Amino acid sequence: MFPAKNIRDWRGSNVVDPDGSKIGTLEAIYVDTTTDEPFFASVTTGIIGRHKLTFVPLTGATVAPDHLRVTVGKDLVKDAPSIDTDGELTADREPEVFAHYSLPYTPSGVRRLARR
Repeated sequence: MFPAKNIRDWRGSNVVDPDGSKIGTLEAIYVDTTTDEPFFASVTTGIIGRHKLTFVPLTGATVAPDHLRVTVGKDLVKDAPSIDTDGELTADREPEVFAHYSLPYTPSGVRRLARR
């Protein structure tokens, strides 16, 4: 994982895949509520007038001065769960986000992700 200092400073940074292809622009970081570590990013994707927030895992991500590089490819992100730009990830959709990236999810009766 990468250092989580000044997470808010990263907002608006480009998010790129392992090949350097731009996925979108970082909107927010979602932390795992059990560890308080960054776990997913919401990334603004889509075309002008039809933007959405798509969830991208941060496991293995690296931060550079001008971008955040994630370990998943742009094609996988394209089909990932998303919400409207003014929407909220509801607790009942959390398992869908984890499942899309084949990440383990254990329901515990409380939210697993919190926006920072």
